[in-house]
Amino acid sequence: MENENKEISLPTKYDPNAIEKGRYDFWVNGKFFEAKDDENKDPFTVVIPPPNVTGRLHLGHAWDTTLQDIITRVKRMQGYDVLWLPGMDHAGIATQAKVEAKLKEQGTSRYDLGREGFLQQAWDWKEEYADFIRQQWEKLGLGLDYSRERFTLDNGLSNAVREVFVTLYEKGLIYRGEYIINWDPATQTALSDIEVIYDDVQGHFYHMKYPLVDGSDEIEIATTRPETMLGDTAVAVHPEDDRYKHLIGKKVKLPIVGREIEIVADDYVDMEFGSGAVKITPAHDPNDFEIGNRHNLERVLVMNEDGSMNENAGKYQGMDRFACRKQLVKDLQEDGVLFNIEEHMHSVGHSERSGAVVEPYLSTQWFVNMQPLADASIELQKGDDKVNFVPDRFEKTYLNWMENIRDWCISRQLWWGHRIPAWYHKETGELYVGRDEPADPENWVQDEDVLDTWFSSALWPFSTMGWPDENNKDYNRYFPTDVLVTGYDIIFFWVSRMIFQSIEFTDRRPFEDVLIHGLVRDADGRKMSKSLGNGVDPMDVIDKYGADSLRYFLATGSTPGQDLRFQWEKVEATWNFANKIWNASRFALMNMDGIKYEEIDLSGKKSLADQWILTRLNETIEHVTRNVDKYEFGEAGRHLYNFIWDEFCDWYIEMAKLPLYGEDEAEKKTTRSILAYVLDQTMRMLHPFMPFITEEIWQALPTKGESITVAKWPEVRNGLHNEQASEEMKRLVDIIRSVRNIRAEVDTPMSKQIQLMIKAKDEEVAKQLNNNRHYLERFCNPSELIINPNLQAPEKAMSSVITGAELYLPLEGLIDIQEEVARLEKEWKKWDDEVKLVQKKLSNDKFVNKAPEHIVQAERDKEQDYLDKRDKVETRINELKS
Repeated sequence: MENENKEISLPTKYDPNAIEKGRYDFWVNGKFFEAKDDENKDPFTVVIPPPNVTGRLHLGHAWDTTLQDIITRVKRMQGYDVLWLPGMDHAGIATQAKVEAKLKEQGTSRYDLGREGFLQQAWDWKEEYADFIRQQWEKLGLGLDYSRERFTLDNGLSNAVREVFVTLYEKGLIYRGEYIINWDPATQTALSDIEVIYDDVQGHFYHMKYPLVDGSDEIEIATTRPETMLGDTAVAVHPEDDRYKHLIGKKVKLPIVGREIEIVADDYVDMEFGSGAVKITPAHDPNDFEIGNRHNLERVLVMNEDGSMNENAGKYQGMDRFACRKQLVKDLQEDGVLFNIEEHMHSVGHSERSGAVVEPYLSTQWFVNMQPLADASIELQKGDDKVNFVPDRFEKTYLNWMENIRDWCISRQLWWGHRIPAWYHKETGELYVGRDEPADPENWVQDEDVLDTWFSSALWPFSTMGWPDENNKDYNRYFPTDVLVTGYDIIFFWVSRMIFQSIEFTDRRPFEDVLIHGLVRDADGRKMSKSLGNGVDPMDVIDKYGADSLRYFLATGSTPGQDLRFQWEKVEATWNFANKIWNASRFALMNMDGIKYEEIDLSGKKSLADQWILTRLNETIEHVTRNVDKYEFGEAGRHLYNFIWDEFCDWYIEMAKLPLYGEDEAEKKTTRSILAYVLDQTMRMLHPFMPFITEEIWQALPTKGESITVAKWPEVRNGLHNEQASEEMKRLVDIIRSVRNIRAEVDTPMSKQIQLMIKAKDEEVAKQLNNNRHYLERFCNPSELIINPNLQAPEKAMSSVITGAELYLPLEGLIDIQEEVARLEKEWKKWDDEVKLVQKKLSNDKFVNKAPEHIVQAERDKEQDYLDKRDKVETRINELKS
């Protein structure tokens, strides 16, 4: 439909807060973001990486979602049936920690409330913060389909989680076992390997001697964790170590404890490291656990879940693990057992969630047998249906992790999460795993643990589409998804798990492309954190500069895979860009004289400026489309910026004033039509980056349609392309710029007329310049304009060389000949450097023989152009010196 009621005007001042207010409601109420299930269109699907309901969104979320919004807005405009599915993650450990902290402030705890009471508190928290997140999505302008919003603990996703757990269990890929796991004593839950952050910490090597029971000798060992010696059940040596062969099978007496433990031989021991003998604590070290299994050693656990020492620690029972270490070291020194403490820098694991030092801890947990799942994921990457990583270097990161996979500990000692669908018989202890609770639930007790948050997140691309109901309409139409946008920091946590679960349960990749971005850092390149106090709230940025400015900065401030440095001055520069667009649009609208959509006519006689701007528009459409399709948003933004600021605003609009303020009505109509058409097409290209300002301007333009969100993406129109006009216009712009530069050098204002002499390369160039001399007269303000290919250069004049012409401004009395020679010598050097660069490239046989012919020819053309310019400058220098 045509927008008959559009008001062809804009407010005087660009105020982002004013134009952004209420616009999102217009989009959502108009259902422009909802997937239409239109069989006449190809589907295009993106699922949002669900933010945790632990707090408000940060700049990383703003960046991640802005990139997704750009992709989906472009695809919607390109005619796809787009589904961008929103949702949030329950974030087990993180959310439970937040809710428990809140309860503590209120003087209560989860244990006081009980499981059901605590879960109600957690759901209340979720609702509160989900509202915050939706408000932030609104301020960012995200084109989400709220009719399909999901949550990782909703009924549909819970059903999918149970289905996956039970199926993997029935296949033998989920098992329950006693293993050394990463234990967080602060939150008192298991952690997966990738939830552990390793930092180098200054510690110590504690060297001790364990005496043989028969009193004949003693054996030296060293440890960084002396408190674990209380759980030692063996000392191991290498079977080929001549120093200890005679001791294998003998026993030593464990100091402090007095327990007799055996000396065993195991290939794991490194003979070259330390004394060549190691203490074995199967309940507190993963490697010792494996050695213990090989030698059937007892597992003695000496700590409680909160990091305190238990009854097996003897007199140290009840002490914190680090307090125990301190006292134990003192006691061992007094007994003469500990004879040396050596400074030692080593890597120590810390909980990603709480920051506590992680304790390797013997525990009964649920695990996923990862090898078969990883093998299938690795195999997928060998075929045509592989997941494409952008940039592709991240595929190696992903494969390296998959090739060195370890079993995944999926149980967590929490209340907030998907409870494990396993029950134990109260009398027999029998285990039952099922989709539904046992038929006689009064005789069974359900496992207290919940599943790792990432277990449900791994199913996100297909569980949100209605799986395991494989007849679900959305599942059949919108899965697999097309692209996932995420940071490189969760390739292991999330991307890899979505891939192997999708292959296992749908036999398909979850997404075609994975666009990887980096982290947002501060202006100095530091990671943003509370401790540094350098974080920036994206909502504060929007309040100050508007969502469009923030979005454009985030989208164009980095290349795929790289980190982004946040700089306020760059956001301000983007606001200046938006302001420039606003003012240019206001001028255009004020001069359109109420033109309607059906009155736009591009068939009339066009000026050189008209032909040039339409050609440059075509080229910009081609560049922007190609780069957006490759996820090169920075490059797309650069082309848009250059076209809008430099060419449309600074040149075309200024040149359009000539016919607009003239008397020729046909010229006016053509100019108005081109202004309307170019602005319309430009706003469409810019819309995915800056949705608010573009909608506001587009609604004021004579356009067709309800909203720019569903307007057709611009396409190149070959009939409006004129390379010759482009070349001619470039020459005119070069002349005008050169004249302005010369005027500035000699402090001669534009208001003062000067003589301008142009020596054209040939008659054709002279003809072109004469046909467009009105532009030169308007923008150079000459007292006399001479254009002649046979022009004799005046003796005393400022000069400049451009492609196809030489300029002379006779300014006798205003210039110093020596200074002009010095300036020309600098210009000569510039062109000489260009000649050397291009000749170096052309002397490279590899480039000349392998590059496409048109690329090589372009370099040869450059060489000739630079040589001509250098020669002309050299001639001028010689003339002035003679």
